[in-house]
Amino acid sequence: MRVLLSHQNFPGQFKHLAPELLRRGHEVTALHRPGRPPLHGVRSIAFEPPRKVSDKTHRYLRIVEAAVLQGQATARLALALRNQGYRPNVIASHAGWGESLFLNDVFEEAPHLGYFEFFYHAKRSDVDFDHTAQPQLDDQTRLKVKNATHLMSFESVTWGVSPTVWQKSQLPPTAQPRVSVLHEGVDCEVNAPDPGASVRLPSGTILRAGDPVVTYVARYLEPYRGFPSFMAAMAEVLARNPDAHVLVVGEEQGGYGRSAQGAQSHKAKVLAGLDIDAERIHFMGRVPYDLFTRILQISAAHVYLTYPFVLSWSMLEAMAAGCLLIGSDTAPVTEVVEDGVNGLLVDFHKPNDIAARVLDALDRPDAFAQVRKNARATVLERYDCRNLVVTAADMLERMAGGEVPPPQPVYARPPATGWRPNSG
Repeated sequence: MRVLLSHQNFPGQFKHLAPELLRRGHEVTALHRPGRPPLHGVRSIAFEPPRKVSDKTHRYLRIVEAAVLQGQATARLALALRNQGYRPNVIASHAGWGESLFLNDVFEEAPHLGYFEFFYHAKRSDVDFDHTAQPQLDDQTRLKVKNATHLMSFESVTWGVSPTVWQKSQLPPTAQPRVSVLHEGVDCEVNAPDPGASVRLPSGTILRAGDPVVTYVARYLEPYRGFPSFMAAMAEVLARNPDAHVLVVGEEQGGYGRSAQGAQSHKAKVLAGLDIDAERIHFMGRVPYDLFTRILQISAAHVYLTYPFVLSWSMLEAMAAGCLLIGSDTAPVTEVVEDGVNGLLVDFHKPNDIAARVLDALDRPDAFAQVRKNARATVLERYDCRNLVVTAADMLERMAGGEVPPPQPVYARPPATGWRPNSG
């Protein structure tokens, strides 16, 4: 079977799927933007939009124009492949940036699976979650246009998947019957507890599993991932626990929401307003994956805060590593975490409550040993990539054979023969 994958940041959500398809003997071709690392065995081809978005385009439409340009670039590359005799049996693409728009026009005979990550709403979602900056009419109307790429992509694919029940629920009701819930999963063999783990800081200090270490991970240090609330909580934690250290992973520049007003970054803005022990809070920036896993393995309390938005891989990776997760009582966190069972839930907007939970976790680590074990068990059962990738590959094979996948939520299935999850 010939599988065509299209994702501007390949492998992205196809990181585990592509190797599974290769393992099954299928031929895998990937279309992506330049500069992506190669994946062994995958025929990798880069595309580049023909031009940049015009600054004369209406600002509502710039994101749509960018998607159309990217869709055109993908389609032209696909047409060149077709002219060389290439015919995929099935296509899978990320629907967020335009790659899904025109592939079905080039390969009309190939069923197409689209990955639908997030559909925006001005109310009862991420945009109005910050009580201090409520959306205006301009925000509401702009978001309607921002969703146009997803809406057009729905018409271009045969079937869709969304990673969580809540993220699927944000899609238009007319689209939901053609979308299955299927998370891409995280690697529970790599992300596993290690009581011997340690991390050496640039200062030379070595932190080990069992030390009072608080961890926080986000792609960007920004309000969408609760960075201001987290930092306010950590000021109290460090003041009340003289032995605690805080490790913060994430980039200072960039983010999903509004830029920091009156400051170079949200980090700079937050630090300017806090009295915090700078010697015991360590900003690690973006770190290599092996260091990331060791940071999780030494964590005594891992804080994950988010607006109602896309669920981060890092939260599931932290749970798989046996972290005591202290997460915000927001969707889709609550789809995974049950308070006091496999994690602890806190009010996103109340740093004092977050600090109290963290301090309790540092003071009484043994009291939460079962919660940690339950966290890992949850991910092993529902979100381990070795289970979910089997379901995803099966889905593509069924689609290539002309079968439409079922619409009911899919979490996991029995693991492949011969594979056994780690215990502990």
